[in-house]
Amino acid sequence: MDSVAEADGLADGLMGSPADRTSEPLPDPDDAAAPPPSVEPAAAPEPQPEPEPAPLLELRDGLPPVVETDAALDETVAAFAAGTGPVAIDAERASGYRYSSRAYLVQLRREGAGTALVDPIAFDHLEPLDAALEGVEWILHAASQDLACLAEVGLRPTALFDTELAGRLLGYPRVGLATLVETVLGFRLRKEHSAVDWSTRPLPGPWLEYAALDVEALLELREALGRELEETGKAEWARQEFEHLVTAAPQGPRQDPWRRTSGMHRARGRRALAAVRELWQTRNEIAARRDVSPGRIIPDASIVEAANAMPRDKPSLIGLRGFRGRGAERYAHQWVEALRTARSMAEADLPTAAARYDGPPPPRAWAERDPVAAARLARARERLKQVAEEHRLPVENLLTPDHVRRLLWQPPTGADSDPESGLEEAVAARLTSLGARQWQVDLTRDVLVEVIADPPPEGSAAG
Repeated sequence: MDSVAEADGLADGLMGSPADRTSEPLPDPDDAAAPPPSVEPAAAPEPQPEPEPAPLLELRDGLPPVVETDAALDETVAAFAAGTGPVAIDAERASGYRYSSRAYLVQLRREGAGTALVDPIAFDHLEPLDAALEGVEWILHAASQDLACLAEVGLRPTALFDTELAGRLLGYPRVGLATLVETVLGFRLRKEHSAVDWSTRPLPGPWLEYAALDVEALLELREALGRELEETGKAEWARQEFEHLVTAAPQGPRQDPWRRTSGMHRARGRRALAAVRELWQTRNEIAARRDVSPGRIIPDASIVEAANAMPRDKPSLIGLRGFRGRGAERYAHQWVEALRTARSMAEADLPTAAARYDGPPPPRAWAERDPVAAARLARARERLKQVAEEHRLPVENLLTPDHVRRLLWQPPTGADSDPESGLEEAVAARLTSLGARQWQVDLTRDVLVEVIADPPPEGSAAG
């Protein structure tokens, strides 16, 4: 039998002869669609019930009245002086509405004293309350946001616990107050009044309840996070961070704040930059005088639009499609004058394209200016990332990126007598002088010494 006939024979053996196949009745279409009797139809998965939402956090003691008289403040001072344990503190500002960053409401809670809502606008200062809390640990969330406005009304901590910073050190991926309260304590916080104008008077009841809830859970949250810091061996790290917040000198005014104008990269040339600067400064003076958020006078986009167009008179300025805002026409004369100043400015007085900076160049310029330094920085970043992941830390909390750049752009050298130990001491001293805490130095020094002591080949570039 040849191969074709052999194959046909195999086919007939497996499937039957053509005659046999044609003599069999055709299957019923309904039968063909049904599953074999021995196969059970797959059951549809039962829908899983939605998880129950966490219960809303409620005020345990009800909503207290706002403290806005001398008599009420005296009672509050006495109550908090007699309280026990740490005090939870928060402040509400009118960001986005007012020019100033002053506190328009201060919330406090302490065991034995309950919750107090103090209107700082009603008083010259709150120093009696500060004296009552002398030596008491303050609990704040994102303390760096509130310490300045609290100091402005006479409230300055001698010790504190920052629940946001504790969450970062513990590796929580999201450290907003509402998220931490729900994750750690199992309660939901209301969020609907987070962006209201706290300079409003009188403050509506729902707003006050929202504000009181911000300190309601801080005492319990501090206890839970404090235990976790101890269990993970990070309590000393946190202590050093919190002490730094208390003792760090206040930051001075930002250099060239007008350069933070949103969309400024669209300004065409140095004269347009000068116009951005003049318009920004004019808007800032108006905003400070009226205590109104600058963006509520004219937005940044209007500044950039006018700086590029350089109109010479009010009709041309107001006619610009992108020039808008509540103060666009009201202060048109001042905008035109600012543009005239920029237009008549000598070339030598025009602002530079990039801001002046006393540190190293931006990392993107390192490869061209110093390829060895660029490669050194790339290696350090990778190694520091590994250390941060090992300790479940955000890398920016392991060591401030600016400290890394300053150290590696011009790294120190070791002492001639003992280069290795000399370099370790030099790196540690430089980091400390930049403001790194001891725990940060201890975790990063060896990595940075290794990167500095083992430079990449000449001419190599960053990866």
